[in-house]
Amino acid sequence: MISSLDIQIEKNNQSRLQNIDFSNLSFGGVFTDHQARIAFVDGEWKTPEIMPYGPIEMLPGAKILHYGQGVFEGMKAFRYQDGKINIFRADKHHARFVRSCERMNIPGIPFELFLETLKSLINLDREWVPKEKFKSLYIRPFIFAIDGSLGMSTSLNYHFMIICSPVGNYYSEGIKPVKLTTMPEYVRAVPGGVGEAKVPGNYAATLKPGAEANKAGYTQILWLDAIERKYVEEVGTMNIFFYMNDTLVTAPLKGTILPGVTRMSVIELAKAKNIPVEERPISIDEVLEAAETGALKEVFGSGTAAVVSPVGLIHHKGKTVTLDQEKMGPLAQEFYDTITAIHHGEEEDPDNWCTLV
Repeated sequence: MISSLDIQIEKNNQSRLQNIDFSNLSFGGVFTDHQARIAFVDGEWKTPEIMPYGPIEMLPGAKILHYGQGVFEGMKAFRYQDGKINIFRADKHHARFVRSCERMNIPGIPFELFLETLKSLINLDREWVPKEKFKSLYIRPFIFAIDGSLGMSTSLNYHFMIICSPVGNYYSEGIKPVKLTTMPEYVRAVPGGVGEAKVPGNYAATLKPGAEANKAGYTQILWLDAIERKYVEEVGTMNIFFYMNDTLVTAPLKGTILPGVTRMSVIELAKAKNIPVEERPISIDEVLEAAETGALKEVFGSGTAAVVSPVGLIHHKGKTVTLDQEKMGPLAQEFYDTITAIHHGEEEDPDNWCTLV
């Protein structure tokens, strides 16, 4: 285990904190004073470093630039009223990070090294964690291949880094209902691909269809499966839930959707509240029919960035499902309230979800 004494720290002599307007935070627009880096060289992890936030150097031939061998993660830290900082579900985010690394043939970072470096970074920049509820410190761990060779092969050396950004709401709508549309002419992931890994290419491939959706007036795409183009999978930045017939339904984890940590949290909370949960294939036609018959009560997304985001409209091939477009439904609101209360220490930690700094 790496203790804080083993971490090399170079402090920023000129903090930018006083220049930040915490009342008007965009998502990921500003970064804290420091960043962390750990090199993986010659088959081993080197001593962690924390340094002032700034540019990084890499060779023009670095494999990440040409073959995309990299992985990233998205986490958050929250402030308790007593000043303690809560890193939410750090173990689950680390586990997903390691699984993504395995899929990309990248060495997985040990949990103790990951957590101790992260805690040291957050402790150094703890004043950057917003004091206002519903705001947070977004944490972006990432790893990328640095070998400067154009040969198509696995890199032998990597840099693991962590950067942090104080954030407000992810969507410009805030927590108002978002508008989704399907785009059956595009697919996000195929069975056997990298849909379940959090890798840059998954997101880059969605930028063009996402821009088309935005131009048409929609917030995000509701992705359908790549084979039959009929089964709902996920939204670009969220997993998706349908509350119908008093049951919470979401797509199963079968390799083509990201196994969201907030998704996991919603399912665990629902079961604790004795709300029936089904992880099963659900077709867009079933959603449309449920809306017509009145069986569909709520639709909402879940994700680290947005937490819980209500859906007010779904469009598919000229048909539109309209839900409450002004506010969250009662079930989504219950999950949102519970999770944000846990974030800020206002509700009991269910099962070691919170790592305090």
